[in-house]
Amino acid sequence: MADTVKIKLVKGFAGRKKPQIATAYSLGLRKIGDVTEQPNNVATQGKLAKIIHLVEVLNK
Repeated sequence: MADTVKIKLVKGFAGRKKPQIATAYSLGLRKIGDVTEQPNNVATQGKLAKIIHLVEVLNK
């Protein structure tokens, strides 16, 4: 498994619930097109599971 994972926000926050928006913000994703690199651990995988419909994982 890779040490880090790149995540890109591909959908906006309009109509999303506050916990989903907060999860995206905690990953460093603020607006569409933002890309962030996070450690590939259990916490990050859990956050991705909550907002997988909003993001694209660039490397697995």
